[in-house]
Amino acid sequence: MKKLLLTIIAILGIACSYTASAQFRYGPTVGIDLTTLKFSQDLFTVDQSLAYQAGVQGEMMFPGIGFGIDFAALYAQKGATLDLGQREIWSGANIGRTRSYLHYLEIPVNLRFKWTRMSGLEDYIAPYVFAGPTFGFLLAHNKVPTFEYAGADLGIQCGLGFEIKRRWQIQGSYTWGMTYAIKATQLLDFVGRNRSWQVRVAYMF
Repeated sequence: MKKLLLTIIAILGIACSYTASAQFRYGPTVGIDLTTLKFSQDLFTVDQSLAYQAGVQGEMMFPGIGFGIDFAALYAQKGATLDLGQREIWSGANIGRTRSYLHYLEIPVNLRFKWTRMSGLEDYIAPYVFAGPTFGFLLAHNKVPTFEYAGADLGIQCGLGFEIKRRWQIQGSYTWGMTYAIKATQLLDFVGRNRSWQVRVAYMF
């Protein structure tokens, strides 16, 4: 425990020493999602849905080492199409095929590594990779009978992207929901977690 604490303090000390010279940028971002819900049991067909997201993205890079942090505040739509009519528990209540809409304020925070030493090529195109947690706060949802919704969502994402002419950033990522987003009230421990592919474009000032 003592060694772990010393390691954390050392990492924080190194990070703080670079913060003064860190390069901070921000800009608008928009994107599309291919979203679904992964349930704890395969009781019915779940189809992916196309959704979208928009917001503001920030980036803080530490010069000379290629590492940095990126973060964003996004409106993100998620969910899936659920064929509930395949099971009598729902078809008996006249519940059939329905789309579950989940609207989130999503805050991803990632560790990023960008290739910045490519003999000048990075002025035109610079690849980067990133990974980290995403924190989602449910803003609204449509009503799917016999289901209830969690007020917050925790996910893990990873992805890669390209920075073009030091302004445009195009990236793709995948997010695994770690906590449940939707839960059946009539069944024990039958929950669905968010899963999504994202493609986003940002312009950095």
